[in-house]
Amino acid sequence: MREPFRRALHRGATAVAALSVVLSGLLAGGPAVAADTARPGARLYTPEPNPDAVRQARDLVRAGQYKDAAGLAAMLATPQAVWLDGRSPAEVERLVRDVTKDAARAGAVPVLALYDVPGRDCANYSAGGAANTAEYRAWIDAVARGIGSRDAMVVLEPDSLALLPADCGQDDAEGTLTAARYAEVGYAVDTLEPLRGTRVYLDTGHPGWHSVGSIVPRLVKGGVTRASGFFTNVSNYHTDDANSWYGKLISSCLAYVDGGGDAAECPDQWWPRADAQSWLDAHVHVPASRMAHFVTDSSRNGQGPWTAPAGKYADAQEWCNPPGRGLGARPTLRTGDPLQDARLWIKTPGESDGLCLRGTDGPEDPERGTVDPDAGDWFPQQALELVRNARPPLL
Repeated sequence: MREPFRRALHRGATAVAALSVVLSGLLAGGPAVAADTARPGARLYTPEPNPDAVRQARDLVRAGQYKDAAGLAAMLATPQAVWLDGRSPAEVERLVRDVTKDAARAGAVPVLALYDVPGRDCANYSAGGAANTAEYRAWIDAVARGIGSRDAMVVLEPDSLALLPADCGQDDAEGTLTAARYAEVGYAVDTLEPLRGTRVYLDTGHPGWHSVGSIVPRLVKGGVTRASGFFTNVSNYHTDDANSWYGKLISSCLAYVDGGGDAAECPDQWWPRADAQSWLDAHVHVPASRMAHFVTDSSRNGQGPWTAPAGKYADAQEWCNPPGRGLGARPTLRTGDPLQDARLWIKTPGESDGLCLRGTDGPEDPERGTVDPDAGDWFPQQALELVRNARPPLL
């Protein structure tokens, strides 16, 4: 795929036609699949791209911006998660069945990001979800019917455990909504994990948020011991090294707690690593095969997190469409880490995080000088930043 692009960049007037053919085959011909060498026949699935992304790529070709067009096309051809939210049970069942069948025909594993839990995102930028627990259970049942016996990796409800109703003042004094959240996540685990080819991973936020001792009890209450494991860094920017270390600490702490230990005693991600490793060596003696595994999101972490200028904003919202970020390492099922099942592109790169005002009255994002698209809408400016700043480079 890359060599035709590279040759096309040097063909002057014929580059438009050459790239148009490649883009048409790549973007208009349906889903693609990228091979992985984790084990024979193991691949990650690439869904159909955002139609606005396809239009942007074609506009770049017409404008003679061949390298940007090629980079954007390469980004869209990289395996990414399929996000599922806001659809009726009948609609989500049909979509999941179509995706998993299409992936199965190609010998691929789809990543399904489920995002419909009641009260999601504390009613902020990505507000929505099912109206109540009963509605959510019916939705999860539909997802299960859609998967059937086919393979799937399920990223279960980003922010569901890192951002509980109790964390944002939505709950009552009895903690009713928080208890319901744990029950909803647990129901999804118990419904989906037993499916023949399905692996379910639970939410931990990211390494810059909860300490290990804070997130581990939440994972336990959410049913992580009945799941394949957990995920970290979805829609965030922390480095692969930080994510892998955080994952190892959480997995080790879960094993320690399972053996009767107290999560408050576990080392967290801010300990000196040598000290943390010494603690693990002394207290955790469970083989990796019996520990909770994890997956990470590298879709936008190529340049690491953004640090806002000191004192510039009342609320810098460093997670929200930060400037100058880049695509991270490509997805793979071969991580070299016995605890890490995959590095994935879970957040769809190029889709906006929402209207980022950074403590100002808006309507423009003061860091960008533009009005950012709504959460989930295509953001051409950010898409090009991610392509141009990719580490490792796309082309």
